[in-house]
Amino acid sequence: MTQTTQSYYENLPRVTEFEVLADPACYAPLPDDWVVGVADIVGSTQEIARGRYKTVNTVGAAVISAQLNAAELLRLPYVFGGDGAGFAVWPEQRGAAENALDAVRRWARREFDIELRAAMVTVGEIRAAGHDIRVARYAPAEGVDYAMFSGGGVAWAEDQMKSGALRLPEDGMPDKEPDLSGLSCRWSNLEAKNGAILSLVIKPGVGVSVRAFAKVSRSVIAASDGSGRGGHPVPRQGPNFRFPPVGLSLEAHVSHGARPVWVQKLALLGANLMIWALFRFNIRLGNFSPQNYREEVGHNADFRKFDDGLKMTLDCDAEAQKRIEAVLRAAADKGLIRYGMHAQDEALMTCLVPSATDNTHMHFVDGAAGGYARAAEQLR
Repeated sequence: MTQTTQSYYENLPRVTEFEVLADPACYAPLPDDWVVGVADIVGSTQEIARGRYKTVNTVGAAVISAQLNAAELLRLPYVFGGDGAGFAVWPEQRGAAENALDAVRRWARREFDIELRAAMVTVGEIRAAGHDIRVARYAPAEGVDYAMFSGGGVAWAEDQMKSGALRLPEDGMPDKEPDLSGLSCRWSNLEAKNGAILSLVIKPGVGVSVRAFAKVSRSVIAASDGSGRGGHPVPRQGPNFRFPPVGLSLEAHVSHGARPVWVQKLALLGANLMIWALFRFNIRLGNFSPQNYREEVGHNADFRKFDDGLKMTLDCDAEAQKRIEAVLRAAADKGLIRYGMHAQDEALMTCLVPSATDNTHMHFVDGAAGGYARAAEQLR
């Protein structure tokens, strides 16, 4: 196979230690004919003010869910950003990716009255504009891995989309349903155990080398590791599940299809009552072990990432927060970084679960009161 086929990303090595990913040598250039997609919610600040950040997260995760299902769950690089997402696909997948992205945009508008900006651009076009896009695979656990991006290419595509220079056109066809199989929002919010849930967005300063930014990133990661778990916001034993789940209405909008939403809510109530009983009484069902699954959630969680910068959702005590802020202020004073930070009482998770009986389930973690979106506002 050539480098332009689907296997390119699948063949990249999986890195198991997060701090190693600060090293630019971990990243490989995506082929020129691959296609990058970006999407974000218009007016996410207003949606947060209305108390709809879980909805915002669900729409952001829906972009990824639709792409994975359109690719028949083949491996592709993607990154979750709270109020949006980015991804890349091989050239033969472009048509299916555009259709899936447009379908999510229509679905978000129809189900939630949310406008989703969307754009797609080739890697070659990104490089012609003076930027690069490099990718690595981070494997926090055996069954999952998450893409890490560097080079500024995804950030450039997002900026071009927000300015209106790049836009995925709507095809004028009747509304089509995105395939969001596996997208769920059932877990209870994660309360801060150490003091506060801290959302961080850190970007390199203008003209700062990748190695200089890597040095700052390592210092931030080290400062966050006071508890020995790197500020991991998901408890070792996994999150709690209550009945009815907090995301019941959202999941009904995700999965109702041709059914009325209220009918789907009733169906989900019955299914979630059974799930609650399994977790409450630790009942095994075939190959499904509630205890093992809950523990895997923490191992599989995506709570920190390199996305043309560094993003982290951390459970921090006051001392860890002081250490982190000291590192950030010193680096910002030198012009090495720009950063935003937002503290809140809880984190939330949005999940992609291709199968509940194996360990490939994915869990995107963000602050529950604005998280990455609030932190990113401070970059401006």
